Amino acid sequence: MALEAGLILFVVFAILLILGMPIAISVAASSICTLLLVVPFDIAVFTSAQKMVSSLNSFSLVAIPFFVLSGIIMNGGGIAEKLVNFAMLFVGRVPGGLAHTNILGNALFGSMSSSAIAASTAIGGVLIPQQVKAGYDRKFATAANIASAPTGMVIPPSTAFIMYSLVAGGASISSLFLGGYLVGALWALSIMIVAFLHAKKHHYKTIDRSELGSVGTVLKEALPSVMLIVIIIGGILSGLFTAIEASAIAVAYSLIIAMFFYKTVTVKDIPTMLRDAVLTTGTIAFLLATSSMMSFAMAFTGIPQAISAAILGLTSNKYIILLMVNLVLLVVGMFMDVGPAIMIFTPIFLPVVTSVGVDPVHFGLFAIMNLCVGSITPPVGSGLYVGASVGGVKAEKMLRPLVPFYIAIMLVLLAITYFPQLVMWLPNLAS
Repeated sequence: MALEAGLILFVVFAILLILGMPIAISVAASSICTLLLVVPFDIAVFTSAQKMVSSLNSFSLVAIPFFVLSGIIMNGGGIAEKLVNFAMLFVGRVPGGLAHTNILGNALFGSMSSSAIAASTAIGGVLIPQQVKAGYDRKFATAANIASAPTGMVIPPSTAFIMYSLVAGGASISSLFLGGYLVGALWALSIMIVAFLHAKKHHYKTIDRSELGSVGTVLKEALPSVMLIVIIIGGILSGLFTAIEASAIAVAYSLIIAMFFYKTVTVKDIPTMLRDAVLTTGTIAFLLATSSMMSFAMAFTGIPQAISAAILGLTSNKYIILLMVNLVLLVVGMFMDVGPAIMIFTPIFLPVVTSVGVDPVHFGLFAIMNLCVGSITPPVGSGLYVGASVGGVKAEKMLRPLVPFYIAIMLVLLAITYFPQLVMWLPNLAS
C-alpha cells in the first residue's frame, strides 16, 4: 500500500503544481487523495481538518509572527546602506573589498529580513554598480551577490528553523538558532575566500577607508541594527530568554530604533506593517496546517517507513546515506521554496538519518542549508534569476562565474554534514 500511496501523493502533487495551483492547496488535495486509499471521503476530510487545526496549536508558533514583523520593521528605508558602510569598515581593505562587503552585507541584511531575494536586491543593487565602476568584472560581482544572498536565511532569526522544529518535534529552536549562526558564518567565509583569490588574481583595488567618512559615524548608524543579532544570540546563550521570547524582544527593539533612532517608521506606518505581518503569517500558518495533513497522510499510509526501508536496504553506510539525502534535498531545493520543502521532506528523511545516529538538530542545519543552496542553482532557482536581473546579466551566462562559488559552498555543506562538531559545538555548549 505504501508504494501506491506514495505514487498517488507525489503524482497528484506534481500535476497540481504544473497546473499552477498554490503549493498549500496542492499539498492538501494530494494528501486527501492519498488518504482515500484507506478511508472513506468524509473521514479523510474530517481527519485532515482536525490535523490542520491541531498542528497550529503550538506555543512555538508564537515566534513566527513576531520575527516576521521584526523583519518588516527592519526592512525600513536606509538600513541596507548603513549595513553596507558597516561591512566596509571590516573588509574594505581586503583585496576584493567591495565583493566582501556585498557578501557580509547580504548575511547581515538577510538575517534581518529572512529573505534571500530582499538581500540580493537591496545589497546587490547598491554594490554591484560600485564594483563595476571600480573595475570589477560584472559577472563576478553578480556571482558573489547571488552566492551570498541565501546566507541570511540560515542566520537567525529564521522562520525556517522554527518550521523545522515544529515538524521534527525534539529539535530545540534555540539549538537550531545557535547552529545556524555557525552555518551562515562558514557559508559566507567560504565565498569570501573565493572572492579574495579572484581579486588577487585580477588585482582589484581595495577601498580607501577615507571614502567611508568618519568611522564613528558609520558605527553609530549601523550598530543599532547589528545589535539585534547580538541581543538574540547573547540572550539565548546567557539564558535570559528563550528563542520564542526573543521574537517579541526583536519586535520591540526593531520598533524603537526604527522610530526613534533611524526615524524611518512613524505611527502611521504601523497599521500597514501589522497588515503585512498578518498576511505573511497567515500564508505560513496555512502552509504549516496543510503540510501537517501531508505528514499525517504519509505516516498513516507508511510512506516514510517504506522510503526509509528502501534507502537502508540499499546501504547501511551512514556516509552514503547522508550523501543520498543531501543530493535529494539539493534537487528539491531547486524546484521548491524552503518552507514547503521542510514541511514535506522532514518527516520522510528524519527517521532515516536518526536511524544511523544523526542528531535532529544537526540534520536540520544541513538540510536547510541544502534547500537554500537549491534556491541559487539552475534550472529554476529563484535566487539565481533575481540575482542575475539585479546584476544586469542573463541568467544563462552566470553559470561559469558561479562554479567556483558553488564548489566552495558544496565543500562547506559536506563539511558540516560529515563533521557535525563544526556547527554543533555552540548548541551543545548552550544545552
